[in-house]
Amino acid sequence: MQVTEVAAEGLKRAYKVVVPAGEIEGKVDARMKTIARTARMPGFRPGKAPVTLLKKQYGRQVMGEILEEAVKTGQEEAISSNNLRPALRPKVEVTSFPDGGDLEFSMDLEVLPEVPEIDLGALSLTRPVAEVEEAQVERSLEGLGRMRRHHHPLKEPRPAETGDLAVVDFEGSIEGVPFEGGSAEDARLDLGAGRMIPGFEEAIVGHSAGETFSFDVTFPADYAKADLAGKTAAFAVTLKELQAPHEPAVDDDFAKSMGTENLDDLKAKIRGRLVEEYEKMGRARMKRALLDQLADTYAFEVPAGMVELEFQSIWTQLQQEMQRTGQDFAGMGQTEDEVRDEYRSIAERRVRLGLILSDIGTKNNVRVEPQELQQALIEQARQYPGQERQVLDYFRSNQAALDGLRAPIFEDKVVDLVIDKAVVKEEKVSADDLMKDPDEEATPSDEAQEAAAHGENA
Repeated sequence: MQVTEVAAEGLKRAYKVVVPAGEIEGKVDARMKTIARTARMPGFRPGKAPVTLLKKQYGRQVMGEILEEAVKTGQEEAISSNNLRPALRPKVEVTSFPDGGDLEFSMDLEVLPEVPEIDLGALSLTRPVAEVEEAQVERSLEGLGRMRRHHHPLKEPRPAETGDLAVVDFEGSIEGVPFEGGSAEDARLDLGAGRMIPGFEEAIVGHSAGETFSFDVTFPADYAKADLAGKTAAFAVTLKELQAPHEPAVDDDFAKSMGTENLDDLKAKIRGRLVEEYEKMGRARMKRALLDQLADTYAFEVPAGMVELEFQSIWTQLQQEMQRTGQDFAGMGQTEDEVRDEYRSIAERRVRLGLILSDIGTKNNVRVEPQELQQALIEQARQYPGQERQVLDYFRSNQAALDGLRAPIFEDKVVDLVIDKAVVKEEKVSADDLMKDPDEEATPSDEAQEAAAHGENA
């Protein structure tokens, strides 16, 4: 077998592989002899059929098998002899295979890049830390009280107030034309909860049961349904019933109803939960900063094929989301080409970060242990009550799905390793700043730029 490199540019490699005719013929003969020992043909005892007849019956099948094996062996030889690390499955094409002649095929592939050496001890990270204040515990208690809130009929008629439960019929139209989802009967609205578009619940406050009235409200410019975004709708509303809110007293009895010993015990548990939340959010923010630092500091070429696969994945997700919400590119304030360019940059960044994290993990012997993967499987199955067995069977028979569970575990272990080795300083922040959605502070493209580690085999 002869392997010749015919092109090498960046991460792209091209090879010509020649398997001598004699090697092919020898393997065919050996396979035919194996078949001859057990083959049954009319007029001949088992194992006594002439090879010429066997070749006539089995020759095409055997040649196909030998050809497939030769190509596979040739690929392995080309990869092994040239110390290649393929990024994806090589593209193979048979270029010549005349009767009785040599087998020639081409092999094109991209190789994984050499990731720059990263001094983890030189990385500098900031861990945001917030203290749990008594006011936050009290707010959580109030929230628990609101969760137990119920409504009861008014003792005396009065106008609607914020916090009331209003039962209404309403019909909405835009420029006199009804729109989908704009009408309902016996809708139960918790006034002030903000579940309707801005201005709708507020317009009901001050009216009494039995009244019919109308008002206009404008859909937000970023409303999920693009055909309604920014438009003004007229609503005709009949207020059929009002119920007043009642919240239970947050005391020892309330605490016992929540499964704790008393109010102090409930407060302690709330405080502990908030501490865990703050620590989790602090780590998430530090992880985001770490990924940003790695992506901005270490630039190197990444395989175009991997970028294309990642791009197709996130682009499909975007299209599905746009279809679900009725959004279009015009509503996003960008052209399709602009969004494509943005998402391709996101894909490239994801691939680069995945390669960096994979390299760090490999060099530091990071592994996903069987019990860790098993726990992830169990947690996944629990999301589908009654279908746990089917979910487990699906993952165990689908390597790609199993790799999808393994990747975030591997990534988190690598991130923990890096944080442990990096220089980390703590910065005190308010709880509100800590818990603020980081995507509100970021550009739209930042949301999708979290790295997904490409796993232990990258």
